[in-house]
Amino acid sequence: MAVGIEIRRATHDDYEGVAAFTETLWEDRGGDYIPEIYHDWLEDEDESHKKTFVADAGDAIAGIVQAVLVSPDEAWFQGMRVNPDYQRQGLSGRLNDACFEWAREQGATVGRIMIFSWNAASLGAARTSGFEPTTEFRMAHPEPDPDASGPNPVSNDPAAAWRYWTHSDAREHLQGLGLAPEETWAVRELTREDFLAFGDDRDDDTAVFSVERDGNGVGAAYRVRSYERENDDGETETWAEYGVSAWDDIDAARSLLAALSRDAAALDADRTRVLIPETTAVVSDASYAGVSIAEEPDFVLAAALGGGE
Repeated sequence: MAVGIEIRRATHDDYEGVAAFTETLWEDRGGDYIPEIYHDWLEDEDESHKKTFVADAGDAIAGIVQAVLVSPDEAWFQGMRVNPDYQRQGLSGRLNDACFEWAREQGATVGRIMIFSWNAASLGAARTSGFEPTTEFRMAHPEPDPDASGPNPVSNDPAAAWRYWTHSDAREHLQGLGLAPEETWAVRELTREDFLAFGDDRDDDTAVFSVERDGNGVGAAYRVRSYERENDDGETETWAEYGVSAWDDIDAARSLLAALSRDAAALDADRTRVLIPETTAVVSDASYAGVSIAEEPDFVLAAALGGGE
């Protein structure tokens, strides 16, 4: 156990200390995102829905993590990093404990994290800290295409999309989780009110999609956001992000993914990201439909914070 290391709220003045050990992480996988977004990532002092913690070793920052409230009783923990010079000293557990305590104070009963499937060290540390396996997903990337088509009609009816979602195998596999509108790269439990909000014509940033066949729903998805970001060449690209995509069979998959391609094209998006359940059927359906998919899945783990899961 590290002695003399303080767990406290992160500040903008900690940037150099955080960047010193994060900017060289995962270089073989494109690098860590935290140095690029650190100042925008931090909460303002008057914000109460999230809090960022650092492990302060005095002459160095030994670790960092952020906790975010994504619903009245669900917390999301992200950006956990431990300085290699301070590993194996119990810091990930202390940072997690700080997140747990903060989340309980906000009324959360469950806290979740996402870990890349290749990150074996973080997976082991998460289990040691009390997180349990929840689900896994993968990202698909249909190309924006105004002429994409599929065999089944697709509507923008939020009630139909919600009805399909409630009975879908995808919902069972994902335990009701989809990308959260409150925070990028976070998931939470989806509600009927979410689908109605996503389908509100007054919100140009979101949309819902329902695949129909013979009067029955056979697929559903929603767009959670669109945004701009720089690529590796320093060029600005527009992304369209879809919070979940579920279907019954390959025809429904082709129809739904084509609808997302048309939608992305209408937004003048350059790239897309679509969350799909990590199952053999769904992942192979997406590939069979001609859509590129991420090389590896992401894992979601959860920790009960008292009275919840």
